[in-house]
Amino acid sequence: MSGKLIIFSAPSGTGKSTIINWLMAHKELRLAFSVSCTSRPPRGSERDGVEYFFLSPGEFRRRIAAGEFLEYEEVYQDRFYGTLKSQVDRQLAAGDNVVLDVDVKGGCNIKAHYGDRALSVFIQPPSVDELRRRLESRGTDAPDVIAQRLARAEFELGFAGGFDRVVVNDDLAKAEAEVLTIVTEFIGGH
Repeated sequence: MSGKLIIFSAPSGTGKSTIINWLMAHKELRLAFSVSCTSRPPRGSERDGVEYFFLSPGEFRRRIAAGEFLEYEEVYQDRFYGTLKSQVDRQLAAGDNVVLDVDVKGGCNIKAHYGDRALSVFIQPPSVDELRRRLESRGTDAPDVIAQRLARAEFELGFAGGFDRVVVNDDLAKAEAEVLTIVTEFIGGH
């Protein structure tokens, strides 16, 4: 039996990765993470093939030209993110329910491509001010990078209505429980 897709999108700093990692621990859902590609350098302890496939901007462009991506975007100059078709199709064929962590445009494109086989979930911050506080408290980005992320977040929030479900992460445990219920119902679990 072929698997289903669960697409997560959110502005940076919203708690999406934390929620996804928590969800992945629910083995009964048969979830498999789709590892995206990026042209940005690894952060902290990130490893190639685990958090992302790290490609040079040139290699990313070559793969775009070869039509290897289900979706991709150049978020900033030479900063690409994308999902390989082969990775997703292989996992679906194996019966996995594939979790995708993609930007808002990519999420909309994948949902359009797979239709009812995909569930798109937008994780929304309680407010832009709270998002600023979260980004600053991470201590991983310079002030100019935080300003870029906040400007991008304002743009991305405009896409929330195009997703199947919107979950506001104002309380992490509540947001996790809501996501678990949504995903369980979608894949036909208990």
